Amino acid sequence: MSTSSYSRIQKWFLKYQHVFVFTAPVAFVVAVFFTAPTTASDPGANYWLEYWWLFPVFLLGATIVNTVGISGSALFVPFLIFIFPLFAHPLEPETLVKVGLISEAFGLSSSSVAFIQYGLVDRRLALTLVGGSIPFVVGGALLSFVIPEPLFHALLGIALLAAAYLLFKTNLDHSGSDDADADADPAADGGTAADPAAAGLPDDDDKLGPAGVETAEDGTVTRVDRDGDDYTYTRGGYLRRAANYSIGGTFQGLAGFGIGELGIISMLGTKVPVRVAIGTNHIVVALTAILASLVHVFGGGIVGGHSLSLASTPWNMVVFTVPATVTGGQIAPYVSNALSTRTIKRFVAMLFGIISTALFLMAAGLG
Repeated sequence: MSTSSYSRIQKWFLKYQHVFVFTAPVAFVVAVFFTAPTTASDPGANYWLEYWWLFPVFLLGATIVNTVGISGSALFVPFLIFIFPLFAHPLEPETLVKVGLISEAFGLSSSSVAFIQYGLVDRRLALTLVGGSIPFVVGGALLSFVIPEPLFHALLGIALLAAAYLLFKTNLDHSGSDDADADADPAADGGTAADPAAAGLPDDDDKLGPAGVETAEDGTVTRVDRDGDDYTYTRGGYLRRAANYSIGGTFQGLAGFGIGELGIISMLGTKVPVRVAIGTNHIVVALTAILASLVHVFGGGIVGGHSLSLASTPWNMVVFTVPATVTGGQIAPYVSNALSTRTIKRFVAMLFGIISTALFLMAAGLG
């Protein structure tokens, strides 16, 4: 296939990404309904519709986390620990993490495509981060099968406390960069160029709008998004990011979140513009969530822990949570324009603090 044909296909896919994004969960639900093994001997309507009420819950959760740019399981897993048993029954740690990861993988994939469409994903940086995170994600996921439940709750509480602190500390405002110099030079870090082409900025044929990216010989990256806003940065700081993503990757596999929160901090700390950091981080979290989901579904027997068969997966839950998170991922960009991301971020951080306290009490046998 020629380069021009590939570019046309890529541009066509991005233009109609909503169709493909919403086709994926429909295909998933159909495949689960007709082929997935279940623990029920004769699954009928009562089985498949038992958890219909999870749809609005996960829709709201996915919208919140994608607006802020963090891992979906950071809300989904605590919900399944504390709220879900009030209306249904308690879930084993490895099961609730699995549900959270499968749902998160679809939701973040949906949101990731939207960020790619707007030209806000550094693919080279994302692939490097995912590659370095793989052994830590796999290790954390396998660890979840063998650690005691009190220790699981304690580690989950630590991860939530760290996420709350990082959310309070970090400026994740989608409307602009936290670089003070941006006010003085609108074209330096997310400013809008009146005419990107006239300014000599990249404008790739395979991207929608005046979007493009080029890397200079000295490693400086110039990126233009679909709206014509341009960003300048370098990909330096790999060691610093590697340290954060290794710790975050372990928690991503263990608890279903962590790599997103630590990843944002490391990218902003190495001067990656906030919009590019959030967009790139969505790809990293989505791919590691998919990887962790596969390990949680198939990996129990490898470590001699709780061996979970496909039939033990609560498919009647994920047939509602997956479409909900995909929809939330598409709604999030509109919510971020209508509401203050800073307000949502602080609300989520305070919620994390409350949840982590409850988890520590459970770990100590007091909850």
